[in-house]
Amino acid sequence: MELSLSSAGRRLLPSWPGWRRLPREARDTLFLLAVIAWTVLPHVPRLPLWCSLFTGAVLLWRARLAVTNAPLPSRRLVVLVLVLVGLLTLWSHRTLLGKEAGITMVVAMMALKTLELRARRDAFVVFFLGFFVVLTQFLNSQSMLVAAAMLVSIWGLLTALVLAHMPVGQPAIAQAGLLAARAAVLGVPVMALLFVLFPRIGPLWGVPQDATAKTGLSNTMSLGAVAELAKDNSVALRLKFEGSPPPLNAMYLRGPVLGSFDGREWKRVEAGPLRTLRSQAEVQVSGPAFRYEMTLEPLRLTTLPLLEMSADTPQVEGLNVTRRDDQQWVADRPISERLRFTAQAHLTFQHGPRRFVAGLQELLALPPGYNPRTLAWAARMRSDERFASADGRVLAQALLAHIRQGGFGYTLEPGTYGRDAIDEFWLDRKLGFCEHFAASFVVVMRAMGVPARVVTGYQGADPQLIDGYMIVRNSYAHAWAEYWQPGIGWVRIDPTSAVAPERIGASRSLVPAPGLMAGALAAMSPTLFAQLRKGWEVMNNRWNQWVLSYSRGQQLDLLKRLGVTSPSWEDLAYLLIGTLSALSVLGAAWAWWDRNRQEPWARLQSRVQRALGRLGIEASAHHPPRKLAQSVRARLGEAGQPLAALLETLDLQRYGPNALRRPSALWMQKFRSELRAAAAHRGAR
Repeated sequence: MELSLSSAGRRLLPSWPGWRRLPREARDTLFLLAVIAWTVLPHVPRLPLWCSLFTGAVLLWRARLAVTNAPLPSRRLVVLVLVLVGLLTLWSHRTLLGKEAGITMVVAMMALKTLELRARRDAFVVFFLGFFVVLTQFLNSQSMLVAAAMLVSIWGLLTALVLAHMPVGQPAIAQAGLLAARAAVLGVPVMALLFVLFPRIGPLWGVPQDATAKTGLSNTMSLGAVAELAKDNSVALRLKFEGSPPPLNAMYLRGPVLGSFDGREWKRVEAGPLRTLRSQAEVQVSGPAFRYEMTLEPLRLTTLPLLEMSADTPQVEGLNVTRRDDQQWVADRPISERLRFTAQAHLTFQHGPRRFVAGLQELLALPPGYNPRTLAWAARMRSDERFASADGRVLAQALLAHIRQGGFGYTLEPGTYGRDAIDEFWLDRKLGFCEHFAASFVVVMRAMGVPARVVTGYQGADPQLIDGYMIVRNSYAHAWAEYWQPGIGWVRIDPTSAVAPERIGASRSLVPAPGLMAGALAAMSPTLFAQLRKGWEVMNNRWNQWVLSYSRGQQLDLLKRLGVTSPSWEDLAYLLIGTLSALSVLGAAWAWWDRNRQEPWARLQSRVQRALGRLGIEASAHHPPRKLAQSVRARLGEAGQPLAALLETLDLQRYGPNALRRPSALWMQKFRSELRAAAAHRGAR
């Protein structure tokens, strides 16, 4: 029984003969399977679980077939499995169309196609499916790491393609890899030229991002939402100022303004009386202007988080940007791609109506039946003789004093709140993040008859410049409040500053503990960890600025630097066509020169062919040396045995496992000698 189990185990797990002892076909197949696995790997987090498991199982099965030299499955079985893949894709995505379903099908089909590697044409199909899968990676992410991983995939696929074009002998993978790398390097100038000059067309270059790809601001807010966003330490945007930047405590980047409250969730006011408040005419700015360049990561919102207060319309290429009455700058479509644009802001400003208008009534509304204890608390405060006739400024300062002296705490993990969350926070637990303070402040102000609303966005930035840019991370996500004051308009107030002044004054946000690897590295050497992080962000920023953010405007700026006074798309097209034509001429000239120069082995093949032809032996250009050896034996018999053996030696020198880069001079001397001997024997006959 033990012996039979061991035999079964060997059948399931064949012994590994060693890489160098593998037959050529098995070795090349295993290399191709490894390249396919590497290419598919970045897709795994987004693929259905069944597709990842299926692809891994098929690749392992195909590897076992290659090692054991077992027959491939029948085409009928492959077709049945393909139908099953289609049904599973339809079950997972509810469609066979679209990006996600298409990628799932392509990955599964590429794995299945490896079970049909019966001829070179089948291998070519797998190669080009692999190149297509490489392309689909950039539909999900265009990061520098993904680009580097796909470069490795392209090199591997090119190496497999080179091996497929070397059908004779057993050329080393390293030799094919060097040839593939050389071909890729030769293509770099054309690739760079197309990148710089090919017209940027919006749908091609603005690749949408997955809605679940990352956290970000939202048009709604519930208690705890901003705290979750603040746990993400990734980059939200970068700022580069002309001249000195503003102080960190004054850097409020205005995002969605939330004025509608249903007791559980704050929402943006989309329509209604507020739309009649033409607050553009009510904005007044003063003091110095801060002009800056912003590189904004994809938000999936229409709101641009600009520095308060931005009075002038930012020029964003490809977007139509307008300003709402609540001072939100919104685009005509969601921001699903990285943007780079310039804007201008004034830190001293006033905005909003100076007198009470009908639209402000909406910002006094509170949902009935929610937070009754807080409303009663606000009513008692308002009935106090000190505040009975007080305006919004006095009431706001009184609330800040209450927060400072009332035992409130600032934390990223305040726990879960129930139905009357404002009651629990304001009167009981008193632990929360910025949205708890801002939302409670607005509710109390409304309960005391003062119009108020919540503003979300970002506050502060990393204090040190990185590559000349100030980095605003998602951990700087923030919520503050605005209340309306007669004769002034809307007044910004940040309740968080009353309990955590260092969050605003020193721009120190609460950041959760790092992951295992980052935490271990930071514990061993905080300086090294900081330097590695800074270096990575510098490289990533330059990748974003010079590659991902390369736009139509920069293409036209390039033409200006080349001397074109008023560049247009026609000029860009002429330059691209002219440059490609010049490169084509140069390529044709190089091919002509290379053809005449000839590769050493091809030159030797031509000499051998002509020499054997003089002996009356048929020798074609496509015949390998071992085939010529057979023709010599058939023509000359025993007298041609030394010459045939010499030709077989040449075959090993060119196609054997220890193939030479160029022919041996000693072999050529022996060949001439044996050729004269064969000619003398033929003449004697």
